[in-house]
Order: sequence, then C-alpha cells, then structure tokens
Amino acid sequence: MKALRIVDTDNGTSADITDMELNELSDGNVVIKSHYSSLNFKDALAITGKGKIARKRPLNAGIDVAGVVESSDDDRFSPGDEVVVTGWFMSETRDGGLAEYVRIPAECVVKKPDGLTLWQTMALGTAGFTAGMAVKRMTDNFQKPEDGPVLVTGATGGVGMFAIDILAQAGYEVVAVSRKADAEGDFLKKLGATDVITPDALDLDGKPLGKPVYAGAIDAVGGDLLANMVAQVQPYGNVAAIGLAGGPKLSTTVMPFILRGVSLLGIHSVECPNTWREEIWGMLSGNQKPAHLDTIATQTVGLADVHGVCDTIMAGENTGRTVVDIQA
Repeated sequence: MKALRIVDTDNGTSADITDMELNELSDGNVVIKSHYSSLNFKDALAITGKGKIARKRPLNAGIDVAGVVESSDDDRFSPGDEVVVTGWFMSETRDGGLAEYVRIPAECVVKKPDGLTLWQTMALGTAGFTAGMAVKRMTDNFQKPEDGPVLVTGATGGVGMFAIDILAQAGYEVVAVSRKADAEGDFLKKLGATDVITPDALDLDGKPLGKPVYAGAIDAVGGDLLANMVAQVQPYGNVAAIGLAGGPKLSTTVMPFILRGVSLLGIHSVECPNTWREEIWGMLSGNQKPAHLDTIATQTVGLADVHGVCDTIMAGENTGRTVVDIQA
C-alpha cells in the first residue's frame, strides 16, 4: 500500500509517499480501504513540518478519511460498509487517512450517512463537521434565528465557510468577519452572509463591555478578537470557540458572563463521542446539508499533489476545501 508518511530526518520532519505493509499500520480492529481524504490547516502544518502535529513518527498523515470497510472484528461493521472517520488523533498518534488503507478502532468509525456521498463527506471533513458541531452546541443552548445576527470569524477558512452556509440555511442573519473582506466579500455573501466586516470593526478600544449588538458568534480566531466579540454579544447569547489563530490567551472580564449571561462554548471535535457524531452527521446530510458544498470544495487532487496544496495553505493563498482522491 502507498501512504503519505511523516518521518524524521536530519532537517526535521518530512512527508513523502511511501510503500508500506498493512501490518505496519497503527492498531485497530477495523480496516478501511480509503477512497477520499481532505486537507485541513492541521494537515498542512503536519505535512510541511511547520507544526508538531504528528506526536510520534513515522506516522501516516491525514486527519480525515472516507472509504469502505475491508475487514472488521467488530459486529457493528461489515466488509463493504461505507464509513467515515474524522479526528480521533489520526496523524497525531494514529496513522491517518492519506493512505490507501487505514486501520483504526471501531469506536472511531461511523457509517456514512445516506444523504452524502463519500466524496461529499470529505468535502465537509473535519472543517464541516466542526462547523456543524458548533451550530448544534449553540442551538442546544437556545440560540434562535430571531435572536439577531451571528458573527462568523475566519470566514474564508473551511470552518467559517461551512458555518456561514449552515447558519444561513437555518434562517440566521450572518455577519462574516474577515481580513479579506474587500477581496472575498462577494463570495462570502454568495454563501449566505448578509454583511462582511473586518476584525477592526469589532475593536472595543479597551472597554470591558461594548454595545450588545450580536446574538452570538462562531469564532475560529481566538485572542483579542474573541475577547472583543464576547463583550458585544447580547444577553444569553452563545459564542462557540473553535480556533486560536489569533493566539491562545483570552484577555477579557467576567462581565459578559455574569451581567449578560453569555455562554462561551468550547468546540473540540477530535474526541467528539460517536453518539454525537452520528447526530451531527445526520444533520449535515439532512436539513443542515450545506447548499454550496460544491462551491466550497474547489478542487479534488491525488496524493502526489498534496504537497503543493499544503504549501498554498501555509502561504494563506488557498480558498476553499481540497478533497484528496486516494484512488487517483
């Protein structure tokens, strides 16, 4: 089998297409013949060696995979079942999905929902699943479209684009936040954003609380931007935090939480329980299936093209999702 394998070299980590044996894969009781994977920012960090994602090496890259069960020692899965795996420490401590086969514990695997093809599950991938998880956490905490506008930061990233699409379909007024507002504004409005603003528009000038303008937010940036947003959310609104591109520190006060009842919801999709996963995938394949999936997933490439795409992602020049056809 072929795999894009991360290895240690004298110059740091390197990822190369490698021939390996199935029995060399990390432990698991389900073997999946990979059809598709996808490329996320986390994959680009791992493959370019610019982030310490693979915590042991050698290790196959790829945090997502969709394919067909080849063999299973677990009664929940049979050969021929179409299945999906996202997260679960693939490309961190387990061999990942950028390989012709994946071996993984059954508790990490979910059956592909009927409303999606294998390609579509990877067009969504971790990015779409994370956006769906954020929306579910918010709506479970009483978020409703009639409450008012919802901010989405990192709007041109995978999570941001899907969050805009899903929220807009559900009837929410979505305000996209992006440093590329001038260049990408029209595209984001096609996905469903009613307005596109820059992060500077949310600056509080050091004040602990701002005018409560927004009903909630899905934030992929963190740092000062997250602190500014929390302080401008209406009473009992929700802010779903999913990223830290702007830094891991959060400099805010308790005022939004105890004076306005704002909820800060942490979104960690890697270890999301499978009972949750099945429900979220059901939503993403049903009434919350993104209407612009083909627009957001802009390209499908083979394993040999992955390095080039990852370089583009790290340079900040990539827009849209990339699906990897493992069989190509």
